[in-house]
Amino acid sequence: MLSARGLRVEFGLPGGRTARAVDGVDLEVRPGEIVALAGESGCGKTTLARTLLGLERATGGEVAFGGRPLGRSSKALKAYRRQVQLVLQDPSGALNPRHTVYEAVAEGLRIHGIGDDEPARVADALARAGLRPPERFFLAYPHELSGGQRQRVVIAGALVLEPSILVADEPVASLDASVRGEILSLLLRLKEDAGLGALVITHDLGLAWSIADRIAIMYLGRIVEQGPVEQVLTEPRHPYTRALVSVLPNSAAFLDGAAEPVVLAGELPDASRIPGGCRFRPRCQEVASGAALAVLGRCEGEDPVLGSGAHAAACHLVHARMAA
Repeated sequence: MLSARGLRVEFGLPGGRTARAVDGVDLEVRPGEIVALAGESGCGKTTLARTLLGLERATGGEVAFGGRPLGRSSKALKAYRRQVQLVLQDPSGALNPRHTVYEAVAEGLRIHGIGDDEPARVADALARAGLRPPERFFLAYPHELSGGQRQRVVIAGALVLEPSILVADEPVASLDASVRGEILSLLLRLKEDAGLGALVITHDLGLAWSIADRIAIMYLGRIVEQGPVEQVLTEPRHPYTRALVSVLPNSAAFLDGAAEPVVLAGELPDASRIPGGCRFRPRCQEVASGAALAVLGRCEGEDPVLGSGAHAAACHLVHARMAA
C-alpha cells in the first residue's frame, strides 16, 4: 500500500557539510498491517515519516502509494494525504485550543471539500476513536478533556477522512501509563475492524511488541534489521538490535533466557559524519570483543546491505554466519 525504495533525504549544513538523515531506505506498509519503526532519537525516524507523508522532499529514491509513485503537485499531494494521515505525538500541540472537538475533527473534511453530512461523519469518527456518545464531545474544548481523550480526538481527526494508512509518531509517548494501553488497543481494533494499515514510530520496543506485525530497526539513516516483530525481538540478528533488546527491563521475556545488558560505546554519530564502511562499526560490541575479526576488513571498507528474506539484517558478521 505504502512503500519507499532507496529513499534518501539530505540537508545542507553550514561549512558545506551535508547531513544524510535518511540514507537509502526500503520500507513498506501493507493493508491491515502495523509496522513499527524503532531506533534511538536522532536516527532519522521522524524525517523518514515526514518524507513518506510528502511533508519533506526526498533527495533521491521513491515513495509510492498503491504501487504508483507519489506525485509532487498540490493536487496529487492533497489526494494522497486524504489516504495517508498523520497522528502526532503531542495531542495538546496538535489541537487548536480555540477550536471545539467538532471543529477539530471537521477541519479535514472542510480542507478536502467534503461537505455532505458533516455532523454524521464527525460523530462516526469520534465513535470509532472511542469517544461515545460522540455528540457529548462536540462542544468540548481540548483543555476540558483528559490526555487520552485529546489523543482520541486527534485520531478521530485522521479517521474522518477514511484513510488507508495512519502514520503515528510516538502516539502514546505523552500519555500516562494508565491510558497508553487504551490507545494501543484502539489502534489494534482499527486494524482488525477497518483493515487500516499503520506505521508507528517509536523508541519503545515494548510498544512495538504489543501492537506491531513487523518491525524495522533504524540506525543513522538506514534500516539495519527488519522482519516479523516476534522474530526480530526474540532472535535479534544485528548487534544494534541485540543491544536495544538487552537493556529492556524484561529482556529475558523476549530473549531465550537472561541477557547481559549491552552498553554501546559513545553516542549516535552526527548524520553529517557517518563513518565509512559499516556505520555501526565504531559502536559495535562484536567488533570490540573481537568476534567480528574474520569480517573486520569488510566492516571497515564496505557498508553492509540489508539481506533478503522476511527477517533480514544489514551486518557482515550476520551474513557470514548465515552463509556458514
